[in-house]
Amino acid sequence: MNKWLRKSFVVMVSVLTFGLITPQLDIFDGRVNADPSKGSEAFENVSSAIVDDKTRLESHSGQTDKQKFIEETMKMAEAQAYQKFGSKIKPVIENEFKDVILPNIQLALEDVSLQFPEEELTHLAITERPGSGVSEKIFHVVNSKTSEDIIRFHVRRDHPPQQGYWFNFHYHTIFDQYQKHHHLGSIYWDKNTPPKWMA
Repeated sequence: MNKWLRKSFVVMVSVLTFGLITPQLDIFDGRVNADPSKGSEAFENVSSAIVDDKTRLESHSGQTDKQKFIEETMKMAEAQAYQKFGSKIKPVIENEFKDVILPNIQLALEDVSLQFPEEELTHLAITERPGSGVSEKIFHVVNSKTSEDIIRFHVRRDHPPQQGYWFNFHYHTIFDQYQKHHHLGSIYWDKNTPPKWMA
């Protein structure tokens, strides 16, 4: 029972720290002042721990690649959004965009990344230029092999009666043939008409 508790604790610490910290087995097995005659046993346990760590890192490599895809895409997405907003709109909505819309864009990208095998993520690229004027396009994620849009991130200007202007952020995906509006959030502008995008 005591051995089972020690092993459970090691696993728990590894899981809670996402594998970044793996407790040393010799400490938890009471081998700090172990008899030298048991040195080979301690070495075998440490060696098996190293092999387990290597296997765990290899098993997480897919997550690391997906996370890298999401992080790189998020950096480009933020830059594209600010380019679209231009110097007149960006200062007014930047903070709310960071707090409300960007986290939802990340969730959408995470959902999309789950639809593709790890090796296919390298074929996904972000478009280079947002739409200007009154165009809704912020950026699209495109499959460079097929030239198909996988996900389209847009912002629409809404003007409900007596409520002023709102920026409605949403996206469309290839998975429903771009038919559904997936809402990311809305940011209030003002009662006055907003400037054109990229102004």
